[in-house]
Amino acid sequence: MSEASIYETERRDKLEKLRALGVDPYGGRTAGVAPHADVRALHKPEFGQDGGPVVTISGRVMFRKSFGKLTFITLRDETGDMQAAIDKKRVSETDWQVHDLVDLGDQIVVTGKLGATKTGEVTVWATNITFAAKALLPPPAKWEGLSDVELRYRQRYVDLWANPDVMRTLKLRMRIVEEVRSFLKARGYTEVETPMMQAIAGGAAARPFVTHHRALDIPLYMRIAPELYLKRLLVGGFTKVFELNRNFRNEGISPRHNPEFTMLEAYEAFGSWETMAEMVEGMICHIAQTVFGTLKLEHKNADGTVRKTINLEGDTSKPAGQRWRRVSMADLVEERTGWKFTKDRASAPDVSRIIATNRLRMIRSLPQRVRMTNPNLAARLAQIESVEQFDRESVAMRALIGEEHKRIREILSGLLPAAEKASNAEIDQTQRAVNELEALQGDYLKLIDKTATRVFEDQFLYKFMTLSPAEQLTEVYEKFVEPTLSDPTFVTHVPSVIIPLARKSKDDPFFADVYELAINGQEISPGYSELNDPEVQAANFTQQVGDKDEQQKVDDDFLTALKYGMPPAGGMGLGIDRLVMMLTGAESIRDVILFPLMKPQDKGATPPPPGIEAEQASPT
Repeated sequence: MSEASIYETERRDKLEKLRALGVDPYGGRTAGVAPHADVRALHKPEFGQDGGPVVTISGRVMFRKSFGKLTFITLRDETGDMQAAIDKKRVSETDWQVHDLVDLGDQIVVTGKLGATKTGEVTVWATNITFAAKALLPPPAKWEGLSDVELRYRQRYVDLWANPDVMRTLKLRMRIVEEVRSFLKARGYTEVETPMMQAIAGGAAARPFVTHHRALDIPLYMRIAPELYLKRLLVGGFTKVFELNRNFRNEGISPRHNPEFTMLEAYEAFGSWETMAEMVEGMICHIAQTVFGTLKLEHKNADGTVRKTINLEGDTSKPAGQRWRRVSMADLVEERTGWKFTKDRASAPDVSRIIATNRLRMIRSLPQRVRMTNPNLAARLAQIESVEQFDRESVAMRALIGEEHKRIREILSGLLPAAEKASNAEIDQTQRAVNELEALQGDYLKLIDKTATRVFEDQFLYKFMTLSPAEQLTEVYEKFVEPTLSDPTFVTHVPSVIIPLARKSKDDPFFADVYELAINGQEISPGYSELNDPEVQAANFTQQVGDKDEQQKVDDDFLTALKYGMPPAGGMGLGIDRLVMMLTGAESIRDVILFPLMKPQDKGATPPPPGIEAEQASPT
């Protein structure tokens, strides 16, 4: 019998003993259950040990310790932890027997007087105990939920109560979404709903998910964007609309991409990309100040050290809504790579310069990335001022990083078996260090190994020289510049051929009147002066670039709507998942989604072993 089966068998035996006592292991309606935070707020020092009011609390058992006829239990609900004391003198004989059948992970309800222990710990002194749900599987050991990240995402229903930080982050997400809604409604926007299944997947360049409607016998596509339907509402007479929508794109999964994701899209008649830029800047600053109390957001490591600070204040000498940097894509690329875009294809020397600049960018990112695990190595890397200097010292550098990786691995292998003696922060910090060093080694390979470097450069060069000038500019920006933009930057004047739904600039039709807002090294929001000329829109649909499977499809009904007349408008999108990542410091999009998409496990796969209930000291 497997270890998991033994644990479950023992718990099933206790379940039957509860039934024999006349106790329903799965509880029922209970009136007056108070959140732990509310009960804590009721407590007053003058209550003494048990002089407070009678309260009822519930929660999952996270800890228990018995001292003969007295047992202390820590319960956890979504507002925090609360201690309950079960004294044999205060409860019935049946309740005392019930308390003997309580395991870690069980959900129970405790009624009793509010007070405190001699050490000052706020405590509910039980007079009655009942079950809400008997857990047949044990909780994870302290380290398991941290080291097995995939299991955390698969079993989010365990992760939420096993790791309080996860609950806090995801509740912050809900608060952020509430603030987005209130911000827009306060400015006269109407929230609407548009179809999630569409006959034509439009509004973005992406590969859709396909389904089939049996009754109508037609293919349908899961929404990749709501844009074209929201614009139809402008045609219909709405002036300010927004939708917080679920989108589905049949693309890869990465720390910044999930096939199902949440977007805000908003459209305003007689607006422009400038009005949208002012609005999104104001919105994000409002959320940061309201929810987090600051415009300087610190992203921290597990040990509390700050790895990055994002400054949302911008240039405070300018009016609010216009403080974040605005710079054209071509100027920004030249600033960061030295390549001056001329609307002609880049030459071979241009490409070599771009690649060399990117190598230097990677090198300069190394000190900060390795600082957490090896300050001495970080200090040495910080002295590197050129690619040539790095190449001269690369052999020694590679040996140092290899030694550091081995050292961290040894630390981790020593911590995991002794998990109950190590703190969560120690283990989490070490695991992060190993993950970071593995990523570092991949970058070192590109930088140091001549064969790997040549393959990387040849692959980039082959693809790059087949692109049009507009695509080359966008490729360099997305690959080499965007990841370096930590503080908010509105990147403007994107090539118009890349964005068929936006107006071309009257000053230079090669570019579109748009912005792409980058924060935290990734695009977080696009904004357009929307195209409303039906003939130009029809031509744009037929003159697209890029992967044909991801090009915008011609939507004849949308063109018909435009022929009835859509007012000039500004439109914007905002990736809610990426916004939450930026505000909370989460490193993966999966950390801010309740149930991220995961590849199903094989049916015959052996389930992971249960956690070690190291903190339970059974009174029996």
